[in-house]
Amino acid sequence: MTLSMVESGSTSAESFRKFIFGQDPDDSDTDEVCDSVEILIPELLQASYSSYTWPSAPILSLFLWKRRASLTKKRILELGSGTSLPGILAAKCGAQVTLSDRTTLPKTLAHIQRCCQLNNLTPGKDIAVKGLSWGLLLNSIFDLGPIDLIIGSDIFYDPSVFEDILVTVAFLLEQNPGAKFLFTYQERSADWSIEATLKKWKLKCANVSLSGITAGFDKNLKKFMGGHSVHLLEITLA
Repeated sequence: MTLSMVESGSTSAESFRKFIFGQDPDDSDTDEVCDSVEILIPELLQASYSSYTWPSAPILSLFLWKRRASLTKKRILELGSGTSLPGILAAKCGAQVTLSDRTTLPKTLAHIQRCCQLNNLTPGKDIAVKGLSWGLLLNSIFDLGPIDLIIGSDIFYDPSVFEDILVTVAFLLEQNPGAKFLFTYQERSADWSIEATLKKWKLKCANVSLSGITAGFDKNLKKFMGGHSVHLLEITLA
């Protein structure tokens, strides 16, 4: 399995990255689902963190791509979608995807819709885009419907919202027995921890092996990753 990245030009307001997911010619796993997928991601220049594709997103995306046959018809919610690379990939692989970010970030939600449209996914038809209030049980969270998998990439970047995210996750997992929360996390500070909050909300966390996953990155993507330490974790009900 391979993942390559191409810088696809820019305008005065934004730049574009194309992520290409493919199958190695000598790979013995002959998946018939999605032999290759190209995803174009627009990134706003000098914009907020939610309009940039951070290194955690390609890692989560490649992890999903390697398991793409299992994504068909799965009901997936992406939290803190931003530029939405993992969620858009899952949709391209046949999952029923809802992309979400905080309701307090209307420009981010508009950017998510633009990312969908550039990849021939119509919000409200091929994919859903919703605003959620992290930490609050408002109507928007009850309107999500059944969920098989929650995903997120690099949403634990601001310690002030860690508990809000986990409150939301805990509620969704309680409402969807058997679901899990799979997310990638870029290590930034040894002082940041969610251990106490997990215990408070009766959640447990386990590391998921990323052994060999970066072997699928081309040289451009490896340069983009910049040697950052990224971890893949799974949260379930305790």
